[in-house]
Amino acid sequence: MSAENPSFEVSIQLVDGFRFLVDFGEFGQLVTDEPAPLGEGKGPNPSKMLAASVANCLAASLMFAVQKFKEDPGKITAKIHGELSRIDRRWRIEHMNVELTLGNAPDTMPHLERALSQFEDFCVVTQSVRQGIDVKVTVRAPDGSLLT
Repeated sequence: MSAENPSFEVSIQLVDGFRFLVDFGEFGQLVTDEPAPLGEGKGPNPSKMLAASVANCLAASLMFAVQKFKEDPGKITAKIHGELSRIDRRWRIEHMNVELTLGNAPDTMPHLERALSQFEDFCVVTQSVRQGIDVKVTVRAPDGSLLT
């Protein structure tokens, strides 16, 4: 991965029904599934995966921002609540509310106010979701030929 223009790759493969095996390469695999009535709920669905990504990125960004000042935020925890709404008759994630909790008392971090004013800017995932993501879709046949 080039430091100048980083990239990443994740592979997924249909197991059965609406269950997929997500392969993170050296970091292992995870099964996702849609809840009933589509799937069997045997794993997190993509909405929960997105929520976990947003919450994790914000927690890591807060940790980074506080540690820049050589201070210790303790064991940060995060909880995220997402709301789905029908938009143009289709389910969409309309809101995500994230609650981060510091592990150490604020008065042990003299630069906490500065860290809080900037940590969200460090979160790649949240800032990408907030601004929208350009997604290009290509569909190929089993023989590799391009369909779209």
